[in-house]
Amino acid sequence: MRMLLTVHIPHEPFNQSVRDGAAGDVINQILEATEPQQAFFTEQNGLRTVMLIIEVNEAHEIPRFAEPWFLKFDADCEFRILMDAQDLKKADLAALGSQWA
Repeated sequence: MRMLLTVHIPHEPFNQSVRDGAAGDVINQILEATEPQQAFFTEQNGLRTVMLIIEVNEAHEIPRFAEPWFLKFDADCEFRILMDAQDLKKADLAALGSQWA
């Protein structure tokens, strides 16, 4: 199942990791280990934020994606199920509308 993993990284310990010159290496290590389909880096609510498109086949895989961020950066992780246009088409919204309207 395709999911969006949003990682909110607090200023500390990340700032110290930047000062030490380790931040980039740690991020690359996490990305290599978790192999996201795509990775985006941005700001959200004043925090450094990473948005990853990942494939999760079973619930027990979730810690594999979250724990590196928890342990290395004391980050918060949020998981959201994603649908593309084809997935939405399969949902048959017209039928659901008829059933529940």
